[in-house]
Amino acid sequence: MNLLLNLPLMQAAGGAAAMSTPIVTFALVIAIFYFLIIRPQNKKQKETKAMIESVEKGDKVTTIGGIRGTVDSVKDDIVSVRVYNDVKIDFKKSALSEVVKDKKNQKVAEISEETDKKSKKKDKE
Repeated sequence: MNLLLNLPLMQAAGGAAAMSTPIVTFALVIAIFYFLIIRPQNKKQKETKAMIESVEKGDKVTTIGGIRGTVDSVKDDIVSVRVYNDVKIDFKKSALSEVVKDKKNQKVAEISEETDKKSKKKDKE
């Protein structure tokens, strides 16, 4: 009989250790969510932002609506895309989903940068 009266007291004494188990489990779930969901999403956002900021004239782009074309001009947040011969459509930079750099355009840009550096050196002399 004495054992039955002491049973609730014995259960209460072991409750403190059992209380920490759900906290550890919850912390583990939060850590898993961070490494599997939040961290990769932040990385993807940084890559997308860098891609959008690097858009230049001559790059081939695809919009989120599926329209494909070549960048005709870039002004602040607006990109003018040439879809067909005389057809140009203006989009916000955030509406771009894919950018393919024009290798010919990159070579021309590199050559012009080298020429600018050489001319600046000559101007200083």
